[in-house]
Amino acid sequence: MHYGTIKTADIANGEGVRVSLFVSGCTNACPGCFQPETWDFHYGQEFTKETEDMIINELKAGYYQGLTILGGEPFEPSNQEALLPFITRVREELPNRDIWMYTGNLYEDLLPGGRRYTDFTDGILDQIDILVDGRFEQSLMSLKIKFRGSTNQRIIDMKATREQGTVVLSPLGTGVSG
Repeated sequence: MHYGTIKTADIANGEGVRVSLFVSGCTNACPGCFQPETWDFHYGQEFTKETEDMIINELKAGYYQGLTILGGEPFEPSNQEALLPFITRVREELPNRDIWMYTGNLYEDLLPGGRRYTDFTDGILDQIDILVDGRFEQSLMSLKIKFRGSTNQRIIDMKATREQGTVVLSPLGTGVSG
């Protein structure tokens, strides 16, 4: 897996101060995407053990609330395979940090039988706290909503969703900004 960038002290991609990992590779190709360069699976740098170590060490700083993984598309099959062991490591070493993931897919597409379901998907979904799902739709773009680019995207509470077996929306980001 490759990644385009890692943003530290990020406050735009989830609640609180975060480290955000922008993975490379996306076949969704949403019109109006804010970083189409990440559609290329080889864009940026290779995601290595050293990259993981750097992110883990950065997240140890007391002011971080958590990690955000976005892209590109984290739920591309090849990205899922690389991300599952990393997410597991974050959970084990930093259990007090939350994990957000963004996907251009619907949660329902990540379930068994869905078009993005792989052997790694359940392991990822079981360990993340928030999933922001849905394609970016340029006609539904709004600068007044929090943590999303377009109003069709959902902010899903993954712990409650996995426990209840139905999508439970998070109250995070339901208000509008300025």
